[in-house]
Amino acid sequence: MTSTSLPVRTRFAPSPTGFLHLGGARTALFAWAYARHFGGTFILRIEDTDLERSTPQAVQAILDGMSWLGLTPDEGPFYQMQHMDRYREVVAQMLKDGTAYHCYSTSAEVEAMRELARANGTKPRYDGTWRPEPGKTLPAIPGGRSPVVRFKSPQDGATGWVDMVKGPITFDNTELDDLVIARQDGTPTYNFCVVVDDWDMRITHVLRGDDHVNNTPRQITILRALNAPVPQYGHVPMILGPDGEKLSKRHGAVSVMEYDSDGYLPEAMINYLARLGWSHGDDELFSREQLVDWFDPDHLSKSAAQWDPKKLNWVNAHYIKQSDDAMLAQAITPRILARGGHPQAANLIQVVRLFKDRAETLEQLADGAMLFCGPVQTPSAELVTQHLTETARNALRDFAIQAQGIAWTREAISALIKSLLATHTLKMPQLAIPLRLAVAGTTQTPAIDAVLEILGQQTVLDRLAAI
Repeated sequence: MTSTSLPVRTRFAPSPTGFLHLGGARTALFAWAYARHFGGTFILRIEDTDLERSTPQAVQAILDGMSWLGLTPDEGPFYQMQHMDRYREVVAQMLKDGTAYHCYSTSAEVEAMRELARANGTKPRYDGTWRPEPGKTLPAIPGGRSPVVRFKSPQDGATGWVDMVKGPITFDNTELDDLVIARQDGTPTYNFCVVVDDWDMRITHVLRGDDHVNNTPRQITILRALNAPVPQYGHVPMILGPDGEKLSKRHGAVSVMEYDSDGYLPEAMINYLARLGWSHGDDELFSREQLVDWFDPDHLSKSAAQWDPKKLNWVNAHYIKQSDDAMLAQAITPRILARGGHPQAANLIQVVRLFKDRAETLEQLADGAMLFCGPVQTPSAELVTQHLTETARNALRDFAIQAQGIAWTREAISALIKSLLATHTLKMPQLAIPLRLAVAGTTQTPAIDAVLEILGQQTVLDRLAAI
């Protein structure tokens, strides 16, 4: 799919009624990637007209999530509450043009209309009592009642579009009743604000979740009534949990920022989210630059994507392995501090090199670093009895004596261990496990020569002397 002759302008327009969740982050990513692919403009718009549910904390959560993912907007963030005068201006013009009208029906009266329609086996809807038509006499305006403003929706024909994801979609206009575009207090409604903003911001392409499909014909008919250009729409199927059900908190549908807290890299999250509903051949791992270069809505999936935490961990592990050691050391420093550890107690770059190939998250990397940055574990009496036998202690005493005279490198330590194995007629576990227990308080660590090198000669000797 190629762009139109107009410069591409996409938008991400979340409502700040909660955190930035995975589905929202993926929508933002697709809109961002589409704009970047065509050298266009990506806009962030905060749809904050729901005053009861919108909160400053939710706005900040959205901004934080976008920043962490690196989805920097070219324009915005814009806030709908700052555009109220513009919305009222358009409503007034529509009333003047006859594309909108005042409706004095109460909520109870509208509900009664819907109940009657249900009883008659037709679609529940507003019945057009206050809709002006040639030759029609409207009811007398009730005293003391403030009206809403309704859009005069077309009653004949159909409204359709060629969806960038789903293909041709058509709604019969008889299914669309006259939408309220301004409430009794004059505040505009969601679908109307979206239309005016997309018009004013010159949005050319709208990529969003398929829960918005039913909103699209309403928005198109209003745009046409305004003689405004209609964007191209693409509706992306939802993300399902591993069990095939709608993604929820029990599946991990939490704030994007919680994935930051849990030790995931933004590059990994971008890579994984992109593959949830989009593909480039069989490529599973790709950079942000490759995503932008390859992104083509023709390869957006028509079926729902499935969230797979194990796959995310695999992708994250790949990015950890590929990451710069100094960057990883810096990233785990606050995590070590949060565990009560001392990052300065060890060469963190060496620590990272030791653990990065086995860590799936930064949290696991920080856990590993505590071997060197935290207090020594106290082994259980059972482990001491099992492994620190007299034979093992004799070998450890020889190790401590000879270790004083070697260069403290991994190679020299490895050579000393091999020499002692031969001298004492031991197999590697018979010396390595007691060494681990003596210097680290545990029987399981990465390669013992690497561990000893990072701990440092004096620390190792002090701990051996204490057994």
